[in-house]
Order: sequence, then C-alpha cells, then structure tokens
Amino acid sequence: MSEVTWTIGQLAAHTGLPVKTVRYYSDVGLLPVAERSAGGHRRYRPEALEQLRLVQRLRALDTPISTLTALASGERSLGDLIADEMSLVRSRLTELHWRQATLEALDNCSAQERLRRLEVLSRVQRLPEAQDRLAGAWGQTIPASVPARLADAITAQAVPEPPQNPTAEVVLAYAELHTLTRHQDFPVYWVCPNVRDKASLYSELLDTCELAADTVADGLPPQPGEALDHFSRACARSRGEDDSPGFRAFIGAHLYGTIPLFRRYWHHVATISAAQRPNLGITHCWLVEALTPRQQAAPAPAR
Repeated sequence: MSEVTWTIGQLAAHTGLPVKTVRYYSDVGLLPVAERSAGGHRRYRPEALEQLRLVQRLRALDTPISTLTALASGERSLGDLIADEMSLVRSRLTELHWRQATLEALDNCSAQERLRRLEVLSRVQRLPEAQDRLAGAWGQTIPASVPARLADAITAQAVPEPPQNPTAEVVLAYAELHTLTRHQDFPVYWVCPNVRDKASLYSELLDTCELAADTVADGLPPQPGEALDHFSRACARSRGEDDSPGFRAFIGAHLYGTIPLFRRYWHHVATISAAQRPNLGITHCWLVEALTPRQQAAPAPAR
C-alpha cells in the first residue's frame, strides 16, 4: 500500500493559505518535499501539513522567515525560538516605556527647562550603550589600585540598572547621572591624590558606611559617634596623619566642597533604585557633613 501524499493545492485547502504562499514556503525550505509525481508536481507527506500549520501560526506572530528556516533545518528548537522572541518583546516594551516616560518628562516643564532636559535625555535613549558609558565612567574614576572586588562593590551601587517601566522622574534621574559624571569635579573626589594606600582606604570607607547606615536610615542629622570616629581615623591613616580635631576640621573642609555634586548623584541613584536603605553615597555624604556640622551647604554646581 503506497503512502498517502498531498499536493500543494491540498495543503493549501487544509490550511486556508493561498497556493502561492504554500509554494513560497516550500521553495525556501520550510516544508519537507516527499517526491515528485509523474507529471513533475511536488508531493508532501502528512507531516508537511503539521509543519505548515506550525509555520502558519508562527507567521501570525510575525516570526521572520529566516527564523522559521532555522527552525525547519533543526538549527534551533521551538523552545529556543520562543525564548528569543520573548526577550525581543521585553526589549521592545522597555524601549517604548522608556520613550513614553521621556516624553512625559519633556511635557510638564517650562520652555527653557524643556530644552535642557531634551539635551540631557537625548544621551540615554539607547539603554545598553548608555549603561555601558555610565559603568565606563566609574571604571575610569575609581583608582586602578583599588582591587576589583571593592571597585565592583562600589560600581554595583553607583550604576543602577534602568527599570523596564520607568516614570518620568526616574528617566530624568538616570539621564542626570550621565550629566554629573561629565562634570569636571566628579572624578576629583575619588582620585585621592594624597592617599598612599587607596585600596585600604576604600575598604575602610565601605565598612564605615555600613556602620553609619542605620543612623542615616533613622533620619538622624550628621553627628559624632562610632561611625564618624572610624571614618576620620581611616582618612587620617590613609594620609599618614593623626586623627585630631585639627585634622577633622581640615579634611572636612577639604571634602565638603564636592559634597553637593556628590549628594545629587546619589540621590538620583536612590530615585532610580527605590531602595529602602540609604545607599553608599548618601551615607558617605552624611559622614563628611558630620565632620563639618557648622558649615552651610555649598551651592550646587551648574548642571
């Protein structure tokens, strides 16, 4: 008993597709051809119908022909195809959400502010590239002598992941991070030119911020305490000096000038990450301000 085979017309009738569409799918290798009839017409086994129905359903989801060809050849599985398409859809949704939030950020502001925001926001519309630039700015800012483990711990907090569905406030905050890293004073704070052992200093500063985190989270103003003592001693050791009232006054005045720029950056980070606890930078600012309690906040540098 000979095997049942179908013509292109019969496949078309079973699926409701035009004959020319079925022929095209066959020509590009999406359907397995069983044999040729005596008259030279293509004949298809029953499994070709199932393959054609799969192709029909995937094309209804706008799956590219090139992807279907890889599927038909066995280069990719249906599971791989679905996973890749899901990833692509999520990426497109993020782009659309980001664009919507960007337009909202440009909508409700003065004409002058709109022009400023437009310049800032235009730099972060390609998210993967923007994220790489921000991480790269920190990679160039943190001293090379700081071990990778410490540098990664700082960068993990300093470079927040852009949310998939941001608000206008979050998109603007993310754009402002890029603007602040371009400020001429931004890298100055981290270079520590008079510090001999930068790796030890950075390690101790991370520990100190952890000590102060609860106090800062409780909303208490900058004040003396264990965390401040630890912070001042770490700064003194790093410069080969003694921790004294005179040193604290000196280092406080030395660091305080860049705090407005620094604090603004880390407040933007907090806006993006929506973290419940104060981040590394906000806690660090609190410690510096605790060294100089009588100083008034310096004016913020120009954006």
